[in-house]
Amino acid sequence: MPSWHDATDLPDAVRKELERSAPLARMEVLRRQHSSDGTIKLLFRLPDAAAIESVWIPEGRRRTLCISSQAGCAYGCVFCATGRMGFQRHLEPWEIAGQVRAVTLDPELGTPTNVVFMGMGEPLHNWPAVDTALTILNDPRGLNLGARHITVSTIGILPRLEDFGRRPEQFRLAVSLHAATSERRSALMPIERKYPLDQLVVALDRFRRRITLEYVMIEDANDRPEDADALAAIATRLGAHVNLLPLHPGGAPGLTPTPARDIDVFAKRLETRGVAVTVRRSRGLDISAACGQLRIETGSAGGVVTQHDGDVEE
Repeated sequence: MPSWHDATDLPDAVRKELERSAPLARMEVLRRQHSSDGTIKLLFRLPDAAAIESVWIPEGRRRTLCISSQAGCAYGCVFCATGRMGFQRHLEPWEIAGQVRAVTLDPELGTPTNVVFMGMGEPLHNWPAVDTALTILNDPRGLNLGARHITVSTIGILPRLEDFGRRPEQFRLAVSLHAATSERRSALMPIERKYPLDQLVVALDRFRRRITLEYVMIEDANDRPEDADALAAIATRLGAHVNLLPLHPGGAPGLTPTPARDIDVFAKRLETRGVAVTVRRSRGLDISAACGQLRIETGSAGGVVTQHDGDVEE
């Protein structure tokens, strides 16, 4: 329902009062970009002129919407364009769930089958709002999306990970691991210095539901045979699925993607050690909508001046 005026089963006076006292805010789409592979990137302007991006990824009957939980990100993973733009602010629950509502009301898109918190920001850094947004997305009185069709991705904010684990719904968890030793991970992800890998694995060991480990392949940084063996050990311990992602442009200069043939060798090494692994296909590269590419620059007055490509996949 776009506005209370459309609730024609209510008296006109009630609709007017609801529109005044509890308006149904709607996200404003500033820009829509279409990729040659069918991916669509949406640029939303927020009420304070901040901006965020969401990515629509159709594949067969599956329609995945990648949503943002923050404008920018505070954690500075070296391969991620969002981290380079810095942190602007947390999103409110309605701004998070509003991204899903906006595409649901869009006649070109419609209701997504899956929602992934893999856009701009670290969801567990904004846990109170994400917690509320999850309820809105899942509840039959809200957007009525099944819990197993909603995935939250995190770099590993341990106290909030425990909070997430206490929720009874079967929401999916994806962990941005990207290295399987503390030394390797600290070179890529500053969070390693606060929440070390060994503590993260222990916390995940207690997380009694499906876990996916996300792993961006960066040449000479995390793609050696011994890296595969260390990753296999963690994945086996957790019973986790591994997604291998090619590095996309947008992060720190000087990083080189692992060649496709070497990614396949890495994947096969994991498979021979009993790990379920998927090599993810890049989506939306021609509109900078691929994993780790979402980035927006603002001018001195806070207006959007440059949009960089950024696509995220489940």
